[in-house]
Amino acid sequence: MDIDALRSFIAFVDTGSFTRAAKQTFRTQSAISMQMKRLEEDTGHSLFVKEGRNLALTEQGQQLVSYARRLVSLHDEALGHFSAHLQHPPLTIGCPDDYAESILPSMVDFIRRELPQQSLRIICDCSTQLRLMLDQGKIDIAILTRSPDAEEGYLLKHDIGVWVKGDDVTYAEIENQTPLSLLLYEPDCKFHSTAIDGLEKQGREYRLVCSSSSATAIKSLLRRGQGISAMAVSSVSYGLDIIENSNLPALPSVDIVLAVAPVPHPVFGSHLAAKLSQRFFQEKP
Repeated sequence: MDIDALRSFIAFVDTGSFTRAAKQTFRTQSAISMQMKRLEEDTGHSLFVKEGRNLALTEQGQQLVSYARRLVSLHDEALGHFSAHLQHPPLTIGCPDDYAESILPSMVDFIRRELPQQSLRIICDCSTQLRLMLDQGKIDIAILTRSPDAEEGYLLKHDIGVWVKGDDVTYAEIENQTPLSLLLYEPDCKFHSTAIDGLEKQGREYRLVCSSSSATAIKSLLRRGQGISAMAVSSVSYGLDIIENSNLPALPSVDIVLAVAPVPHPVFGSHLAAKLSQRFFQEKP
């Protein structure tokens, strides 16, 4: 089976979209369709089934996912081995600002151990923008937040959303706030929309003091007692406390994953991404 076709297949599985798969692999949708048809001819099975307006994988398509990932991983491992001594452009890593303190350092430690001569470039932005950059080939790998039922990327950590305050702010002060002052990430953040929706369903008055893509800005305001926020446990750092046993709305669980561009960097493909995923869990207490 053609490696490029398998990459396109994996891109569809990870993104759920032939449009994004085409963008990520720098092909037209018709070219992607031809690749998928060839894969169906190679396997002798239909890989896709229509569900409403969307395409889903057949049972054989789901079985192919595992083989495709292993084949592409082995291919990338071989290329990485034989090109490790060559000079390559910087490995560009995308990271949401809120994971720059918690997830990113462990990832950089791993990459520097595996690729000690490889230079790195780090771009911080929200998951939505990082996905666009992956699609456009502007970054090589990205730390992303996904829904737990999605297939995207290589799992780094299961996480949950929590309400957070500055450690000098008492819970009584929060309970007595009317309206409740909120400091949230941008509207495309899952915690932003869930927090707002939950408060509205409770009929609780709130005021969105600010929204920002900068974790530094939000955390600085939290430490000054300017409001409360909703974020993943991984994002909670010094000077902040998780609000326990409150009647604030429940927040969702999320997965933190590493996504790899379908056209990978010469020395960092799916093989190292899978190895990083395994190592990341091993190193957690």
